[in-house]
Order: sequence, then C-alpha cells, then structure tokens
Amino acid sequence: MTRRRARRGRERGLLAVGAFLAALLGVLAAAPAQAAGYRYWSFWERDGAQWTYASQGPGTARPEDGDVQGFRFSVSDDSKDSAKPRGPADFDAICADTPAKDGRKRVGLVVDFGTAGDAPGGESPPKRRTACAQVGEDATSAEALASVAKPLRYDSKALLCAIDGYPKRGCGEQVADDGTTTKTQPQTPTDNTGGTGDGADGGPSVGLIAGIAAVALLGGAGIWQARRRRG
Repeated sequence: MTRRRARRGRERGLLAVGAFLAALLGVLAAAPAQAAGYRYWSFWERDGAQWTYASQGPGTARPEDGDVQGFRFSVSDDSKDSAKPRGPADFDAICADTPAKDGRKRVGLVVDFGTAGDAPGGESPPKRRTACAQVGEDATSAEALASVAKPLRYDSKALLCAIDGYPKRGCGEQVADDGTTTKTQPQTPTDNTGGTGDGADGGPSVGLIAGIAAVALLGGAGIWQARRRRG
C-alpha cells in the first residue's frame, strides 16, 4: 500500500513538472519575436578579390588612388552576417573611362541598393551601380561617394541613411522577422557605424530561453529523485 502511494506521488510530481514546462513554453511562445536585425547601409573595402568590412566609417576613411570601396543596403544583425556588395568590382573596369590627373585620386565605388526583401515598405531598390570618383588626394570615402551618388542623407549622428536618395525614409531602424519596422535606432549594430549590444529590445535571447529550460529540466529531475528516495 505504501509503495502504491509513493508511485502515485511520483506520478503526480512528474505531471506537475510537465505542466510547468508546458506553461513555460506557452509564455515563451507569446513573447515578442526577436528582431531580424537592422536596415542600414554597410561600408566595405575591396581586398584583392574579396570584400572586407571596413574598420572605420566613410566619414573618416581616406582611400588611396586605385582603391575600390562598396556600399550595400540590407537587413542584418551585425558585421558578421552583413550582406556584401554584389557583382564585379574591378578598378580598371570601373575607372576605364576616367583618366588619371595630377593632384587627384580615383576611387572605384560599388553601390548595391539591395533586394526587394530588404527595402522599406512602399519602396523598390534601384539597380546596382558602379562609379569612378575622381577627388582630391586627401578626400574621404564620404566625399568620394558624394561626388558621384548625390543626394546623400545623414542623421543627426552623422550616420549614412540614404545614397542617391534611397531609401526615402528611415535610418538604421530595427526590423522584425516579418519585415516590419519595430523601432527606430539612431545607430546600427555594426563595427564601422557604432552599435548596440546583443538582444536589444528584441525579446528574450536564445541564451535566456535555453537557461530557463535547463533550470526547469533540472528542477523536474530533482523532484523525481527526491520522491524516489522517499519511496
């Protein structure tokens, strides 16, 4: 009779743990969806046959004659998964029709306006374009870009918001998984334009969810072991 009561007690304990886990999963499912990332212009430098994420912003970078730099509009979380400019990026091809001049430098620029999926609501990305900027020897990347892709738009913190007028609105806004804007962010989470920490305003992080689940499972195992010893 005593063993039967103990077995029933263990069963009730496991059922309670199961109910708790089900309730926990329900709470997590109802939590706000984690953001897909931020919609912004990223800045790249050509290194041989590859693009590398620029270590500084276009307002301070000073390219040399013969350099190729790129700008890509996309939705991404940070520099690790940011989309690179697409298509060929050969300096000789980009600047073939721009002869060298004394006291001036030539910078090949690739401007990739991204995909329709990255575009803000109601806007369509223009076609990718290249241009050869011929500017003063001390000119920054931003000055080179401005010479060939006006109008540019910046926010109050000098963050590049639009190239050649695209996009018309927004600047580094946070975007949800379904593509809707969730929050305007004055700075994007990128190495060359400033940033925010992981999981900012995007719902519970994966680490938090995993930690809660682990605690719940350990708690359930502990209850079962305790009842087993008493039985």
